[in-house]
Amino acid sequence: MLRVCGVDEAGRGPIAGPVFAAAVILDPLRPIDGLRDSKLLSASRREMLAEQIRVHSLAWSVAFASTEEIDALNILQATMLAMQRAVATLSCAPDEVWVDGNRAPKLTHTVRTIVQGDRLHAEISAASILAKTARDAEMQRLHNLYPQYNLAQHKGYPTRAHLLALEQWGVCPIYRRSFAPVRRVLAMERTV
Repeated sequence: MLRVCGVDEAGRGPIAGPVFAAAVILDPLRPIDGLRDSKLLSASRREMLAEQIRVHSLAWSVAFASTEEIDALNILQATMLAMQRAVATLSCAPDEVWVDGNRAPKLTHTVRTIVQGDRLHAEISAASILAKTARDAEMQRLHNLYPQYNLAQHKGYPTRAHLLALEQWGVCPIYRRSFAPVRRVLAMERTV
C-alpha cells in the first residue's frame, strides 16, 4: 500500500509570526472522521481533530520558518522551507508527498501538488489542521508576550484593528518587516 504524506501550511498571509507547515501520514487502519480543510472547522473541532491526528497517524510532524527567515527568503520560499522541515522530521518516510496548492518544496520524494487538496484528501486536511492549530498556539503565546496587539483575536492577519494597534504601538520583533503594512509603519517611525 502506498504511504502518502499530506502537507499543508498555515500563516502565509499574516504580517506577524512564523509560517507553519505540517506533514501527516494517516494510518488506513485507524481512520479519523471529520477531516476537512482547517478553515472550515471551528477552533474547538480543530483542536479535537488535531489530538486524534497526533494519536492515530502513522507519522506526523510540524515545523515552521521564522519571521527572520520569511524576511530573508520571502514568504513563498520560507513556506517551502517549513514544508521541507516537516517532511524531513517525519518518523517514517513516505512513498509520495501530496502538497496543497500549486507549488511544492524540493524533496527527495515523489511530489504531487493538488489545488484545494485540503478539501479533497484526508492526508492534506490532517496536515492543514495540525499546521493551523500549531500556528494558533504560537500566536496565543505571542499574544501573552505582546497583548497590546491582540494577536489572539486576529492571529497576525492585517485586520483594521491590528493595523491600528501596529501604528499605535510600533513594530516589535515578531513582525515581518518585508511585508508592506509593516514597512509603512517602520517608515513612519523613521520620520518621527
